[in-house]
Amino acid sequence: MSMVNAFSREDFERLDEADRALIARREKVLGPAYRLFYERPLHLVRGEGVFLYDTSGDRYLDAYNNVASVGHCHPRVVEAITRQTAVLNTHTRYLHEGIIDYAETLTATFPDALSQVMFTCTGSEANDLAVRIARFVTGGTGIIATELAYHGLTSAVAEFSPSLGESVTLGPHVRTVPAPDSYRQTPEDTMEKFGRDVRAAIADLKRHGIKPAMLITDTIFSSDGIFEGPKGFLKPAVDAIHEAGGLFVADEVQPGFGRTGEAMWGFERHGVAPDMVTVGKPMGNGYPMAGIVLRPDIIAEFGPRARYFNTFGGNPIAAAAGKAVLDVIREEGLQQNALDVGRYLMDGLKSLSDRYHAIGDVRGCGLFIGVEIVADPAAKTADAALTTRIVNGLRERRVLISASGPRANVLKIRPPLVFSRENADALLDALRSVLQAL
Repeated sequence: MSMVNAFSREDFERLDEADRALIARREKVLGPAYRLFYERPLHLVRGEGVFLYDTSGDRYLDAYNNVASVGHCHPRVVEAITRQTAVLNTHTRYLHEGIIDYAETLTATFPDALSQVMFTCTGSEANDLAVRIARFVTGGTGIIATELAYHGLTSAVAEFSPSLGESVTLGPHVRTVPAPDSYRQTPEDTMEKFGRDVRAAIADLKRHGIKPAMLITDTIFSSDGIFEGPKGFLKPAVDAIHEAGGLFVADEVQPGFGRTGEAMWGFERHGVAPDMVTVGKPMGNGYPMAGIVLRPDIIAEFGPRARYFNTFGGNPIAAAAGKAVLDVIREEGLQQNALDVGRYLMDGLKSLSDRYHAIGDVRGCGLFIGVEIVADPAAKTADAALTTRIVNGLRERRVLISASGPRANVLKIRPPLVFSRENADALLDALRSVLQAL
């Protein structure tokens, strides 16, 4: 795990007494598995729009949290949740028009073939359900994912989430393939290599007597270092899994809901047809909700036999929150804003790369951007230590981002969709200041 997401005992001793006491209480009651961001952790008490506020009232520009996709505490979402909470909250075994309205609104944003939805509470649950369905439909058990993928925390999903590190063991039915690397590969190589690697993984599964069930990818490869293109490179891999009798699952938990700007869903940029799409995180702007959108024929036999039920998934409050999020994205033009502001921010980052050669690559789409930090631009040598210093330097200048990638050297910039050009300028100014200081 990158030190971006941890702090040392020396860092602890430099904190003020109140924060040290709170961290001690936290560790005593929550145990050792939890982590805190940054070398000097933040004690946050309020959020509004693209800003977070600490106990002293200091304001931080949030350029990382996609959960609050339409902005922290958006009034429309808060009002929808509050109103429905005061009326009714139950489950999907009763008829409720709000749940159906939301399902219709959500599926209308997908290609026609993806017309049914099953609700869960988390993206982990959604991907866990996708595994169950894929195995039922195909009769196979084999799963293919990328080498640093993160798809969730349940036992079944952790087995194909290698980014969890030493805490998990990949299942014997799992094969991983390298993510595309547009920084170190030519577009032609990327277009060909990913599909070829997936075919090799399929062949290896079969060689061990394992029938492939599914290929799952985060369609912008968030944990693998953020790779958005070239457009279309997913198609050979999807064709390969279909030819092998498996299904393609597009994990849109991070790139979905208009974040890439060019499309509502990341897979649309590649011209592929998923069999299932998992969604979550930004779906309720912080209210816990997630789900799978899928083809009716995929669920036709599984549904009656499994009798799927989720106590909290798709409850009326979740439906109200989700509907408000979709309304805000549409009415405030946030997909277009992601495209426009994302391009503006990318241009600014590329301008910085002309002056600061530690910036080896700037890539992404919409408001999902990766900045690769290197020690040697010619050799493209990763510099994880400098990346950590940059992330923590930005935190000290009250701008929040994180890091990603197999070498822990990719700045991960993923702000709420309401991010403006003014906010982008503030981020660029802070980054320029950090780079100059370093």
